[in-house]
Amino acid sequence: MPTNNPLPPKENALFKRILKCYEQKQYKNGLKFAKQILSNPKYAEHGETLAMKGLTLNCMGRKEEAYEFVRRGLRNDLKSHVCWHVYGLLQRSDRKYDEAIKCYRNALKWDKDNLQILRDLSLLQIQMRDLEGYRDTRYQLLVLRPGQRASWIGYAMAYHLLKEYEMALNILEEFRKTQTVKPYDYEHSELLLYQNMVMREAGLDKESLEFLETHDQQIVDKLALQETKAVLLSKLGQDQKAAVIYKELLMRNPENAAYFKLVEDTTNPENVEERLKIYTDTLEKFPRASLPKRLPLNFLTGEAFRKRVDQYLRIALHKGVPPLFINLRSLYRDPEKVRIIEELVLGYEESLGTNEYFSPEDEGKLEKESASVLLWTHYYLAQHFDQLGQTKRALEFINKPVESTPTLVELFVLKGRIYKHGGDIHEAVVNLDEAQSLDTADRFVNSKCAKYMLRANMVKEAEDMCAKFTREGVSAVENLNEMQCMWFQCECAAAYQRLGKWGDALKKSHEVDRHFSEIIEDQFDFHTYCMRKMTLRAYVGLLRLEDVLRNHKFYFRAAKIAIQIYISLHDHPVLDGEQDEKANAENLTPSEFKKLRNKQRKALKKAAQEKEKQKEQDKKDQSKTKPQDPDVDGPKEEELLPEKLCRPASPLDQAIRFLRPLQTLAASKVETHVLAYEIYSRKGKLLLMLQSIKRGYRVDKNDPHLHICMIKFLQTGKIY
Repeated sequence: MPTNNPLPPKENALFKRILKCYEQKQYKNGLKFAKQILSNPKYAEHGETLAMKGLTLNCMGRKEEAYEFVRRGLRNDLKSHVCWHVYGLLQRSDRKYDEAIKCYRNALKWDKDNLQILRDLSLLQIQMRDLEGYRDTRYQLLVLRPGQRASWIGYAMAYHLLKEYEMALNILEEFRKTQTVKPYDYEHSELLLYQNMVMREAGLDKESLEFLETHDQQIVDKLALQETKAVLLSKLGQDQKAAVIYKELLMRNPENAAYFKLVEDTTNPENVEERLKIYTDTLEKFPRASLPKRLPLNFLTGEAFRKRVDQYLRIALHKGVPPLFINLRSLYRDPEKVRIIEELVLGYEESLGTNEYFSPEDEGKLEKESASVLLWTHYYLAQHFDQLGQTKRALEFINKPVESTPTLVELFVLKGRIYKHGGDIHEAVVNLDEAQSLDTADRFVNSKCAKYMLRANMVKEAEDMCAKFTREGVSAVENLNEMQCMWFQCECAAAYQRLGKWGDALKKSHEVDRHFSEIIEDQFDFHTYCMRKMTLRAYVGLLRLEDVLRNHKFYFRAAKIAIQIYISLHDHPVLDGEQDEKANAENLTPSEFKKLRNKQRKALKKAAQEKEKQKEQDKKDQSKTKPQDPDVDGPKEEELLPEKLCRPASPLDQAIRFLRPLQTLAASKVETHVLAYEIYSRKGKLLLMLQSIKRGYRVDKNDPHLHICMIKFLQTGKIY
């Protein structure tokens, strides 16, 4: 529908140039052309020009002016699809997606067949998981552009995500009829595999297998083809055929543990000998493969286990394989296997120390072992006794190689770990610091050292340690936050929580929360890319991953710390400056109070100086930086200030904000329901308290924290 206030040819040409400048990111030129139109008294209030000027200003970071111009433009021309579309783009740049969707819908009232608005609307609908709305929008796009591949794929995917598989398959089948197949066509291959994925999710296993066999030659990803075929054959009860494929896959990759497991499941070996034959046959063809030697140790017992593990240990110790213990750690669930390993390795240690052979029987038959073999034997024994909780013996064995070879990094890392497991975190830090000094270019050891420092509440030292690998000219904390280094931030939050620095701990927890929000926002880039490149299976996997993203251990840990602190702040609010000083004055002697005041003055002075430096740096940075792109940068986040965070207006509401994702995605953890009970008990919500207890009871009825909640609830019930 035409606008209420159309421009004459000259001004219309200028308006088109504004649009072109916006697309080419020539924002200053765009503003010049807008000024030329608006300087004409007749068109000073031209709605679409005002809206485009606002959109251009938004791209230059002048957000308040942008909103003012766009709203003014909209008031002057409520029937313009351009004004509504621009207002929607502004809302989208601020991540107000619900409002943006409303704006796009209003724009479509005045121009229902506008492709760009429909595309933008479909992106927001899939981002917000409004799947029914997404299906309707994709249908409109298909009607308008039936010749475009993305129109068909998007419409089919909408039905797939709604679990209306029959309709999705019909659309894909109709679309494939229009396609001409080229040799080695990767995109067509991905389409076939995606269609097969929909068939499998619909439960059409037999049809899915027939489909793969029919289009065998057109599918480029042979690994996915073989794996899918084998899974389907197994589901259909054709284990022998599935076993043949899994054996072929083993020939392709004999280091894949899943393939060995699937071969066992499909061949159903009747005894240990038949099961062992699977591994020995593979080993004959691939004698250098390590997995066929390691996996039989899981099911062998007695003398057969002793023989195999003896051979495995000797080869690894002779080569000097540091992760040998990690490879065998899963065997330590069986006490009998632990006993056999201990006997063997202690025997090696004694024999190597006296005659330089693994056993006295080897003397004269084999060459003598080098001195490094004894070192790695001591290294293994230290890990062995550490695993068994025998810290004293573990230290005895690790000290021997440390004395003989004080330049080996792995020895100090292990010694630090033993001290950590023994409860002496400060001695652990000393050893990790020594390890780090031996190889300053090793990022792993640097990170380990920083982690141990944080466990010892040495936050400043940990930051300095990480600064060795962060970008120059930027503080380590800022750079780690920019790189979304969440393990560091979680450890920092825990350290600050132990130190009672609630504001700093909450800052780190909120930073982790923001990282997850950013990851969810980042999927925007893939909605159009995956349709264009036909990476459809990966795209569906991405959407499903994003839906459960906050189930990650980093988010759980950060949220748990934040909730515990907010509960503590509700029970014991942090006092303001004056009240805090009065409380301190009451508890301190005059001389102690004087020292405290001097310390506070110095801290304030230092903080003021740092603030001035930061302002100067910000000014320099602003002069260097280019105008921001709101679609890339998003809205500017509010600065997280520890002093403000530790004085929330409503701590329990903040705690609930962190709790809700846990209740949805981490309901299988009893800690979620214990935390929920603690919040709701302080709000006096009896039914929600009972709900939390019941959910926790279903997860783990023997949890001691849940037991305390149950007792508290019974006492609360008596009061009511």
